[in-house]
Amino acid sequence: MNRVKTAVLVSGGGTNLQALINEQQAGRLPHVEFVSVIASRPDAYALTRAQKAGIPGHVVARKGQSQEAFEQGILDLLEKDGVQLIILAGFMSILSASFVQRYPRRILNVHPALLPAFGGKGCYGLHVHEAALARGVKVTGATVHYVNEIADGGEIILQKAVAVEPGDTPETLQRRVMEQAEWRILPQAAELAAQEILEEK
Repeated sequence: MNRVKTAVLVSGGGTNLQALINEQQAGRLPHVEFVSVIASRPDAYALTRAQKAGIPGHVVARKGQSQEAFEQGILDLLEKDGVQLIILAGFMSILSASFVQRYPRRILNVHPALLPAFGGKGCYGLHVHEAALARGVKVTGATVHYVNEIADGGEIILQKAVAVEPGDTPETLQRRVMEQAEWRILPQAAELAAQEILEEK
């Protein structure tokens, strides 16, 4: 069976990466082949998760180098491995428009809210959940979308809603959104994107 060579870009603990690995090991990502995990920080625990799963891990440190050098380091790895699909899974660095234009409809991002709500500049990580609680919404969730050259822009692939419960803190809400939404829809979106790529061949 044809499989799409996929790289996962990470910055931290790699819980979304683990969800992808778990789904692949369960046989639910038949068209996805993880060929590389690229971390923007050398201390990212996601690299340990990749190693345990037998996926080659690499570090292209964001700190201490220019945006251009940082992105070129990533591009070199992607091109070496023949990567066809890129998944941003807790990747905390911004990619430039010129980088994104190289991979049209080939970069997936997971965002911990129901876009367009709580998107845009400064809306990442716990900040998203803080904003949702401050607004007093009853429902939040997660979105997987293609990345285009406009920040937080791109076609939405999947969304899943999650209830906000009384007494929630940003941390408890973050955990629920990950468990009930992100970890479910990110693997599903990866498989859908891979199928689309194979249909184009």
